[in-house]
Amino acid sequence: MKQSVQELVALYRNNLFAAAFNVCKNAQDAEDIVQDTFLQYYTTKNKFESEQHIRAWLIRVAINKAKNVNHTFWKRNKVSLEEYMETLTFETPESENLFETVMRLPEKYRIVIHLFYYEDYSVREMADILHLSESNIKVRLSRGRRLLRETLKEEWNDDK
Repeated sequence: MKQSVQELVALYRNNLFAAAFNVCKNAQDAEDIVQDTFLQYYTTKNKFESEQHIRAWLIRVAINKAKNVNHTFWKRNKVSLEEYMETLTFETPESENLFETVMRLPEKYRIVIHLFYYEDYSVREMADILHLSESNIKVRLSRGRRLLRETLKEEWNDDK
């Protein structure tokens, strides 16, 4: 099965951007990664079993490309998260606070939190995408949730 790139762009552009941004924390890099991911899909000779298989492959490629960007010289010279945060708009102060807290998590927890809560992937699907065991995914989710809970609880208690 091979879908047209135009269909996939319409369906998954925002998801890939969010996954890439989650790793590299830079909007311009995330945009480049999304384009590179679709270009790689266009040139690949892989055969896909289903639309879910294509989606998982696209997200895996985007995450891997984002990780590669983090290791480049240029990554050290990009806009900081704080500077980028100033350009975003949020519906509520709570959603802004949650976004900031998630973005400050270590990468391995941030990725599984994003895939689970924003992309609605199951533990098994995430294990396939990230090439990790299901138990490892569960541990990362648990630890990521604990870190979020502790950080948000501290901030909430400070506001009282």
